[in-house]
Amino acid sequence: MTIEDWRVEIDKIDGELLRLLNARAELAVRVGESKRVAGLSVCDRGREREVVARARRENRGPLDGDAVARLFRAVIRESRRLQTRAADTASAAPEEAGR
Repeated sequence: MTIEDWRVEIDKIDGELLRLLNARAELAVRVGESKRVAGLSVCDRGREREVVARARRENRGPLDGDAVARLFRAVIRESRRLQTRAADTASAAPEEAGR
C-alpha cells in the first residue's frame, strides 16, 4: 500500500471514531440528565477511575497504557462538560419560561 492508501484507511477510521464519540456523548448527556433528576453530582471519580482502568486493562496496543488513560480522561472530561452544559440549560429553562 502507498502512503495515500494508508491515509484513506486512517480517514475512514477517523470517521468511525467521530461517530462513536458522538454516540458516547449522547449517552453521557442522558446519564447527566438522570444525575440531575436524582440530585447527584456530575463528577463521579469512582466511575471515571473504573472507565480508565478498564480501558487500560483491555488495551492491546500499540498505544501504551498511559496514552490510553490520557485519551479516555479527555473523553470523560468532555462528557462531564456536556453534562454540565445540559444541566445548566435545563435549570435555566424554567426560569425563562416564567418571563
